Order: sequence, then C-alpha cells, then structure tokens
Amino acid sequence: MHVRGAARVKRAGRPLTAAVLTLLVLLTGCTSAPEPSGKERWRPGPGIGWQWQLSGRLDPTVDVPVYDIDGFDHKASAVDDLHRRGRKVICYLSTGAWEDFRPDAGKFPASVRGKSNGWEGEYWLDIRRTDVLEPLMERRIEMCADKGFDAVEPDNMDGYRNRTGFPLTAADQLRYNRLIARIAHRHGLAVGLKNDLGQIPELEPDFDFAVNEQCAQYEECGLLTPFVKAGKAVFHVEYELPVSRFCAESRRLGLSSLLKKYELGVEREECPKART
Repeated sequence: MHVRGAARVKRAGRPLTAAVLTLLVLLTGCTSAPEPSGKERWRPGPGIGWQWQLSGRLDPTVDVPVYDIDGFDHKASAVDDLHRRGRKVICYLSTGAWEDFRPDAGKFPASVRGKSNGWEGEYWLDIRRTDVLEPLMERRIEMCADKGFDAVEPDNMDGYRNRTGFPLTAADQLRYNRLIARIAHRHGLAVGLKNDLGQIPELEPDFDFAVNEQCAQYEECGLLTPFVKAGKAVFHVEYELPVSRFCAESRRLGLSSLLKKYELGVEREECPKART
C-alpha cells in the first residue's frame, strides 16, 4: 500500500436530456457511461459514501454504496456478495510499485524495480518501461474485470514526485497514468486517479473519480475540485486529523471523506451529516 503520496514528501426508453441526467446524478450519487464496446462504465458522483478496507477479514456489512478492496486478496465470490448487498466494488491494485508478495511478482524484471517506496516489500517501478509494464498491468486489470469489479484504484501513481531510483518526469507520469486509464476503460472498468494532485488539471478528463489521502492535513483538498465540478466522486481519507478538523471543509467541497487507521482495516469514522 502506498500512503499515499502526501504522507511522504445505465436504462431503456426515450433518450434522457442532459438536465435529467444531471438530476439523476445528484439524486443517486452515481451514473454510468456507455463504452465504445456498448458496455456501460460506472461513474460515482460527488459525496457518495464508501468503505475502504485493505487489511483484515472483509466486513461486507457496512451500509454504504461503494467498497474499495484489494484485487488480489479477494475472490469473485466476495465481489458477488457485495453486489448482492447493493454495493459497487473498486479493485485496489498497485500499478506504480513492485510488491514482492504478489503472485505475479516474479514476472517483473529487476531492471524495472527501483527504490523502496517506504512500505515493506514495495519498490517503485520504472514507469517509462511500458514495453514491460503494459502487458503486466493489462493482466492485473483484466483480473479485476474477470472477478466482476466495477472499477480500479491504481496506486503509486505519483512516482515522479518521489525518489524512485529513476529519472522520472511529469511527462512520463502523465503518459503512464493515461495508459492505465485506457487499459481500465478497455475492460469496461471505471478508474480513479490516486493522489497525484499536481497533475489533476491534465488528468481529470481521463479518470472517472479520484482517491486521495490526507489532503486536509496538508491543506490540499481544494486541488481536487476539478473532479467534483465534473460530477465525479473524490474518495478521501485522513489518518491523523479528527473529523472535527476536516469534515466541514469536506462537505463544502463535496468530498466523500473518512477517518481511517493507516492499516485500512474495518474501522472507519464517517463525517456526520450536516444539520438542516
């Protein structure tokens, strides 16, 4: 898991008008978009509730519309169960770092592995090497699609801002992040931009939502407003601030905010509803 850049340095019938579509987004918190293949892609709207659980035994009983869980650790049956409960399910994957504990770890040559990203067993990838990484990431994202996930959360998408062991540039990161988005869309999956706040103006059109860690702590949440203005969800988590320190601003900005522990287990504290 990468914490997380900031912490370290569809319906038949008459066609719907744009106004009606906008109203549906506001009422339901999500919509879907047709792909060139004819398959509809889910798009979550601003303010939708969520649960992010990447460790511990999965608790499927949290009453929220969206779950974000590890793509490797969970079988299709777990995704199916969440769907039966009315949830949309996001597939967490690392696309910018090599993890030595993943079943496909041996397929990554040493030449594309860089420095540690600060988490045990995780090392930055040379994202310039798309000749090596594109087929590997295609298989990972295809796995998410085959398991029935609705979306992908690709992690470690801001290597160019870190000491990776490679001379990565902002242009390298833009090319790679757009590649990951295209792969996800090819498989009919929504895709979220993880952190990488500095490139939101360029990348927002390519992504269906955003996932952010600690923008309140680092006073950066305003940078995520292009997603909200575009009718796209921003799934946001804080680890060190109490909800009293960020929820009012989160509501004002239209973020889907949680307080979680760093291990991202079952525990969560949701922002209280605004008083009316």
